Amino acid sequence: MTVWVGAEVPGYLAPTTALVLAAAVVGYLSVRSRVVPIVGFLVAGVIIGPAQLGLVSSTEAVDAAAEVGVLLLLFTIGIEFSLQRLARVWRWIAFGGGAQVALATAAGVGLTVVAGGDLRTGVFTGFLVALSSTAIVLKLLGDAGGMNTDRGRLALAVLIFQDLAVVAMVLVVPVLGTGSTGGLLALARALGVAVLVVAGVLLVARRAMPPLLERIAALCSPEVFLLAVVALCLGTAYLTALAGVSVSLGAFLAGLMVSESRHSTHAFSEVLPLQIIFSAVFFVSVGMLLDLGFLVTNLPLVLGAALVVLVVKTLTTTVALLPLKVGWRSALSAGLLLGQVGEFSFVLVTAGAAVGLSPAGLGEDGAQAFVATTVLLMVATPALAALGTRLAATGRTRRSEAVDAPEDLPGGDHVLVLGWGADSVDLARELQGLGVTVVMTTLNPGGAREADAAGIPVVRGDAMRAHVLTEAGIERARAVVIAEDDHEQAARLAVLVRRLTAAPVLVRPQGTADLADLAGAGVDHVIDAAQASRWRLFQAVLDRLEIPRPAIPAPGTGDRSWVDTTRLVSYAWPGDACPHGAGSAPVLPRSGGCLECLREGDTWVHLRICLGCGNVGCCDSSPGRHARAHHEATEHPLMTSGEPGETWAHCFLDDVTVPGPVA
Repeated sequence: MTVWVGAEVPGYLAPTTALVLAAAVVGYLSVRSRVVPIVGFLVAGVIIGPAQLGLVSSTEAVDAAAEVGVLLLLFTIGIEFSLQRLARVWRWIAFGGGAQVALATAAGVGLTVVAGGDLRTGVFTGFLVALSSTAIVLKLLGDAGGMNTDRGRLALAVLIFQDLAVVAMVLVVPVLGTGSTGGLLALARALGVAVLVVAGVLLVARRAMPPLLERIAALCSPEVFLLAVVALCLGTAYLTALAGVSVSLGAFLAGLMVSESRHSTHAFSEVLPLQIIFSAVFFVSVGMLLDLGFLVTNLPLVLGAALVVLVVKTLTTTVALLPLKVGWRSALSAGLLLGQVGEFSFVLVTAGAAVGLSPAGLGEDGAQAFVATTVLLMVATPALAALGTRLAATGRTRRSEAVDAPEDLPGGDHVLVLGWGADSVDLARELQGLGVTVVMTTLNPGGAREADAAGIPVVRGDAMRAHVLTEAGIERARAVVIAEDDHEQAARLAVLVRRLTAAPVLVRPQGTADLADLAGAGVDHVIDAAQASRWRLFQAVLDRLEIPRPAIPAPGTGDRSWVDTTRLVSYAWPGDACPHGAGSAPVLPRSGGCLECLREGDTWVHLRICLGCGNVGCCDSSPGRHARAHHEATEHPLMTSGEPGETWAHCFLDDVTVPGPVA
């Protein structure tokens, strides 16, 4: 381990900082310009690469991080896809994917031979053209929610076959370079091992993985769960690599194993932040390969090559998929999505260079043209994907595209309860008894089992992960309840919730609630345990004295209004109204009605809420004028109307009335 001493700067720090900073800045500009971030990451790589600014001269560490990014991306895709969905598209994988690779390879051979190359060079070039970018395609589909569409499933089916085909291609390339046929037996052996590995992984997914993840999740430790999930991803990729199978396919299979567990959503949410970082590094690393000088000097050659590859890939993919009876629009849309050259083609270029092969037989210029063509097509892929999306949507209803929506969760109009506990379960049961649909999230496996037993739909995972909230349908929820957390955790969670929904947010924190923090987080209602106890005590005293409990009438009925004691009142006092605005603090109404009037057995007219402590009193039209009496006793200067629909407030000291809080 290298220890940093004094003013010595670690050698890795400057290039790492340059890489991450460039990715963040260019990614930010891309989003502001409404450009897909992937394009920004590729551009960032071009800028800092060795052939341009040279801020990152050594790419070994970058390449390693990029490979991890691809593994994590394929892992998360495997989690989302599941074995059931894989089984539905096996024909698409075998026939559609097989036909695409065969047709694209044949087209590469034909074009190379026509250009004057030999057959061996043509097969090698065809291999390069046949592969598409798994990382870019699946990233675009995931961000757009297109994995469950016909186009998304077709693209994934072809990509899975391509990853399987890489195993054979890597073994065939040395044979092409040397002209020997001795490698055919090794090829057959490798393909047989690949089939056995896939079968073994699928068996483990069904039998061993669900109980293993159940035991790990029972610890309720996000750190241990994350480490276990990442270890599963990298470990499976390593074992498949030892067997001669593509590491990316191994990571995808690991994701399929996790998808069989009830904790798949939890696993996805924990890995997602890592996947985002490492995937960004991958796209930056691809951009670093481009030499702008070569691109400018040979622009006609590169543009021509990019156009030829795009046409070949789009046409061969479309033709390969048409026999599957998916419709020409879906087939052509998938063809546009797969129209670029893939990251695993770089592996083949390296293997070919070792035995004297180059793209189209053009030597070093061919390799540079290949890199430039690949980067340009990757940059163009988001636009091509958008074109394919519009094409697929023509003449097709939204329902026919989204055929794989979750079936075990409600479609919307539900109450989302974040956090498991006795009060949460009781609340869910009571709401269900009234016909209200409830969805719960929890990290606790025991809590999830209890929710399942009670018939409450449950999403397993940390509610601090946006993906878990999305999976639970937060965008469609009627209300969100944050229960069983201390006020700091509740405030952090409320900030995330407020970014995703405008629905009312109710918080029941453990211990004393910090109303200022909760108000700043966008909380609408706070059920304070201590205050609720006071109100229950007051009700008990009324019962003992045989005084009828005050019933809260429906709005617009009865002779007096009541205040909701859970509604968090955070009144932003206008700065130019009077000098006492600092006295307005977030408060909870301390009672449902005017306590003084209740004690005296009197009625009141119009309720006022003290913005200093939450005291509820009656206005000056009432006999007791208890709101003003509270001000005179406590010197709290500010109050606001507690009447439904009224937003005005008043300062007693300056006799100033304001129409409403600062927006």
